[in-house]
Amino acid sequence: MKKMATGNQAVAYAVKECDVEVVAAYPITPQTEVVETVANFVETGKMKAAYIRVESEHSALAACIGASATGARAFTATSSHGLLYMHEMIHWAAGARLPIVMANVNRSVGPAWNIWAEHTDALSQRDTGWMQFYAATVQEVYDSVIMGYKLAESVYLPCMINLDGFILSHAIQPLDITETGDFLPEINMPHAIDTENPMSYGNLTGPADYFKFRRMIKDDMDLAGRLMKEIEAEFAERFGRKYSAVMEYKTDDAEVVIVGMGTIAREAEMAVDLLRKEGVKAGAVRVRQFRPFPDLSILEGKRVVVLDRDYSPGAGGILAQEIRFRHDVKVFNVIAGIGGQDVTFKDLAAIVRKAKPEGEVWLGVD
Repeated sequence: MKKMATGNQAVAYAVKECDVEVVAAYPITPQTEVVETVANFVETGKMKAAYIRVESEHSALAACIGASATGARAFTATSSHGLLYMHEMIHWAAGARLPIVMANVNRSVGPAWNIWAEHTDALSQRDTGWMQFYAATVQEVYDSVIMGYKLAESVYLPCMINLDGFILSHAIQPLDITETGDFLPEINMPHAIDTENPMSYGNLTGPADYFKFRRMIKDDMDLAGRLMKEIEAEFAERFGRKYSAVMEYKTDDAEVVIVGMGTIAREAEMAVDLLRKEGVKAGAVRVRQFRPFPDLSILEGKRVVVLDRDYSPGAGGILAQEIRFRHDVKVFNVIAGIGGQDVTFKDLAAIVRKAKPEGEVWLGVD
């Protein structure tokens, strides 16, 4: 079925298609439409799920943790300060190896108070053990939720699907609502709570064993990177829509490559087209999968301009940090789009024309 939908609505349609059994909800701008749409599905009988209205984001994820621990497929959504309020439970969900999927509508963190797009909220959770994906279209939001459940339930790690606040969450684009059939099998969690076989969870773990649990998360996060390639290939074969951890645009002969995540990386593709008309051999790379972090060896030997809709004070743009750490490349880091700052393809093309081999600039400041 084809229709027009917002990014937020696409999340809700995917949750419905995935036969999610428990949804815990607390509203926050610009995410609220996600849980409102799911609530409507449940209220009208279009979706069979327990819909839990909680008093905070911390409780929303705690409710999902309880549901997931019993072997139920669980979902929640949040944004910005709501995500930060979940922080303790975010660690818990990963440590307990619970395949929860959460949609995070990327929004800046105050003060100064701001409700527009920025990636710092999600990237501040990058070390918690959650897998993270960044979508750039309404269709990709829908598809990423579905593939996210399949991946999470394969490696028993939670998964966060990120979409830019307002720029994508409220954008109306075509959406193909696809019946997934047996693409997503019934959830099977061997460590689920079983009343027929009672046991204790969450006991104190001493120094002789604790590190082993962390190592298992590391190993399965690595496994997730390999499995996601198989899931994306199966998805493409069955539904005709192709995705990968790194989405390339005109990179074959590129001498300068613009790298980014989310909608700003799609804007970079338009900048590439403009630069190509001027004779500049430009290309673009969109990092769709941030955790586990993908191989970006394609950047080696090229001039690299990294767009960061985020900032780590004292260290620089977070995506640029990740690239420098893993690859022997010089990075010209552009901090742009923070707090919903308007960034056009013409702005990006102008930056590329003046970009040095290394350095950092802030759009609108430098």
